[in-house]
Amino acid sequence: MRLKLIVTFLLINVIGLAQTKGTITGTLTDKDLNNEPLPFANVIIKGTAIGVTTDETGKYTIAVESGTYTLQFTFVGYETIEEQIIVKAGETLTINKALGSGSYQLQDVVIQNTVSREKETALLLEQKKAVEIKQSIGAQEMSRKGVSDVEEGLTKITGFTKVEDRGLFIRGLEDRYNNLLLNGLAIPSNSPFKKIIPLNLFPTDIVGFMDVYKTFNPDIYGDFAGGTVNINTSQGTQSQTKINFGTGFTTNNNLSNFAIASDASNSNHFFGFGGNNRDLPSAFGNIPTGQINNDFNSGFDVTEYSAPLNTNFGVTHTGKLTVGKNSHKLNYIFSSNFENRYQIRKGVDRIFTQGNQGIYDNDLNRSQYKFQTQSSTLLGLQYKTDRLKLAANALFLRSTENMIQDQVGYTRTNVQNPNEIIRLNQYEQSDYLNFQTYGSYDLTADKKHTIKGGISFSKTTFEQPDRKFINGTLIDNNTIQTTYGGNHLIRQFLKVEGNYFLSGMAEYSLQFGKKEQKNKLSVGYNGYAEDLATSYRFVFGRPNTPANPQNLTLNFIDNAIENDINNNVFSFREESNADYRTKIFQNVVAGYANLFVPINEKLEINAGVRTENTIRELKFRPILDPINSPFRKQNYDKLDILPSVNAKYALNEKSNIRMAIGKTITRPVLMEAIPIQYVNADGTTERGNQNLVNSQNYNADIKFEVFPTNKEMFAATLFTKYIDKPIERTIEAAATGSGQIITYFNNESATLFGAELELLLQLSRINEKLDGFSFGFNTSLMYTNAKVDKNRQGYFDTFEERNLQGASNWLINSDLKYEFEMNEQWKNTITLVYSVYGERIYAVGIAGLDHIYEKPFNKLDLIWGSTIAKKWDVKLGIDNILNPLYRRSLGDESQIAINESSLDLLTFRRGTGFSLNVGYTF
Repeated sequence: MRLKLIVTFLLINVIGLAQTKGTITGTLTDKDLNNEPLPFANVIIKGTAIGVTTDETGKYTIAVESGTYTLQFTFVGYETIEEQIIVKAGETLTINKALGSGSYQLQDVVIQNTVSREKETALLLEQKKAVEIKQSIGAQEMSRKGVSDVEEGLTKITGFTKVEDRGLFIRGLEDRYNNLLLNGLAIPSNSPFKKIIPLNLFPTDIVGFMDVYKTFNPDIYGDFAGGTVNINTSQGTQSQTKINFGTGFTTNNNLSNFAIASDASNSNHFFGFGGNNRDLPSAFGNIPTGQINNDFNSGFDVTEYSAPLNTNFGVTHTGKLTVGKNSHKLNYIFSSNFENRYQIRKGVDRIFTQGNQGIYDNDLNRSQYKFQTQSSTLLGLQYKTDRLKLAANALFLRSTENMIQDQVGYTRTNVQNPNEIIRLNQYEQSDYLNFQTYGSYDLTADKKHTIKGGISFSKTTFEQPDRKFINGTLIDNNTIQTTYGGNHLIRQFLKVEGNYFLSGMAEYSLQFGKKEQKNKLSVGYNGYAEDLATSYRFVFGRPNTPANPQNLTLNFIDNAIENDINNNVFSFREESNADYRTKIFQNVVAGYANLFVPINEKLEINAGVRTENTIRELKFRPILDPINSPFRKQNYDKLDILPSVNAKYALNEKSNIRMAIGKTITRPVLMEAIPIQYVNADGTTERGNQNLVNSQNYNADIKFEVFPTNKEMFAATLFTKYIDKPIERTIEAAATGSGQIITYFNNESATLFGAELELLLQLSRINEKLDGFSFGFNTSLMYTNAKVDKNRQGYFDTFEERNLQGASNWLINSDLKYEFEMNEQWKNTITLVYSVYGERIYAVGIAGLDHIYEKPFNKLDLIWGSTIAKKWDVKLGIDNILNPLYRRSLGDESQIAINESSLDLLTFRRGTGFSLNVGYTF
């Protein structure tokens, strides 16, 4: 009886309290986009801390005490609307509003014409509401963290690390385990050495936001174990133009003595358009015949000067047009960006090969000089009506690199000649052209039946059309002594031409069930077809008379070579092998079905299955076959059934538990799977393995996350993977002194267990004096165990069990941000960013040698960004403040005696960079 009285009393008090409050509800829409719902906008009671963010349908609800208030509606880049309201106890007041961008400008986003999903809080809310485990980063967050390209931006996401020029590692797994989509459509890489296109080619000016999937859903391709990145290009919503320019200085790089090919020391190469005349001369024909030809458009001469400052500039224009009688909006964006930079790397460059000598095969000091350019152009269109959304993009990317590299020391255990010099003079260029069109249409006005689709066409070219070596003995700093013949004077011509890469997708979605329970069934198709060919030609300098030593001036040898050619002392003759040409056709076709079911208000399940068929046809000739012999064929045809289940349980309004299980695959990188030998003059070689098969990955994740506010988050994830036949990099067994051969193989299996922690915290909750400070932190911890396949051909592994090649056991990313205002016209953000990754196996150890490890690298950056008078954006950056030594080293557990004092195989320092970038919007 007493208990009943207490409960009754509490209910009366609760009811009485509720009756003193009223409810404000409504929907916000986007005036510029035909009154589409405006998610993630802010609705606050002015002068109070009471406020909410609209959900994905633009709806909001606030409960307040009765009284008179000013209701304020805001969204970054849009007008602010206020309305006086009177709230009565026990009543619901409905206020619907449409916000427009008008002439208001977005000030804390790189692309000032942002759409809603570029906003940091919007993406955080979307991450909270999504069923699948994913993370996103938008233009706003990349701006405040001083990010200039996509690759750098993704390092701010949990589990991502950037490793020099080897791209991104996700969850400690290297490039081959990851995948890339552009606006949801498959695209190829521009380099045969990388699985995905280097993401530093994408400037943030052309990116709206990026989604990262670490767990599998049937509508994305199954080719990943680390993660899939979907880049969504930016779309304009208002008319404005932004110009930006910048410069940078890196210690021990810019204003230091620099070397560049004399053929490249001109304005054409400065802007990335100088490679047209450096191809293999047409006189050699399409098929190697052993022809002699001395008519080349490029030489071996090198120009030295003081490296200038790095430069970059760009322009972005966005606008909107009214189309047709219904005043539908056509948004457009044009963005063009250019950057060049000078890079110097100096340090040791050594190799061990198996044997019992325990000494270096090569012991060299390397000086490497790279002049790089990157340019991008994007044209995007977006058209929307009440039921139709259409978009089209044209994207062009070009990157070039002129490199001079000197290696001085001894090779092939020839310690008696410690002054051997190998000079590499190389030009590299990649062109990437992509056209896309995609969209969606609501078949019914209630949006229960929807179709979407898209098609993408890409054409790519990667080439090293002018790759030259000269080898000899360094007499003094300016003189090289060489003998014509052998491997002393070589020209190489590598070209990988993507004839086409065509991808497409189509999907039908049905929403069904009761109004409060929106089940969704999606069935669809996506896939791609790729056709490419490689050409790798060799031309050697051969003596026509008995070879005698020649003393040549190192930077000016072309005149001497030309004189000797004219005097019939020697000639250039092609000596390409049968493996000079390969052809690859790959076709991936997939159908999928996915069912989303909200079991109740707390539990949501997304389950489905994907059938993905891989057809890979490789045409090749082994190196010893005749040049004109028929191609050999290697076919791979595999149908994979890839199921997945994602579930989310909402513990309350601010926290979730997620679970995901699924199966995926891993396809090899192009250069891992084609049987050509990429040869260096120092005796090192990289050789593909045509017998590689796709790995099978079995994945499971469980994640707990809390969102205390719309700007804060804490998450903890446990994950595990079992990989059947993982692809790994190793050193091929060879005799001491014969040179190092890097190759690839399928191992037996690998097991991974890991944990991820992520924190985004506003420090004002600790002390109000820290208002404006926020702290972000994420870390991945992982244990891996790889088991050796003892039955595989060429098995020479030192250890039967070890860590998985390419995987780090841990990594850390963190940032500390401070936002403050000098005055109303001057807003500032200072961000300190730190990252480090753990030791990982670069190449598997064989024949008694330990593994080659990539050592931890600590990186600390500082960025100060300012917005002045709503027009000027200024960014000051200090990159790589700690300037640590990059190290690739042999492990200290070799089972043969090592007689060298240092196990370091590759070292260098990047230098500390200082940059200034200025943008003006009008």
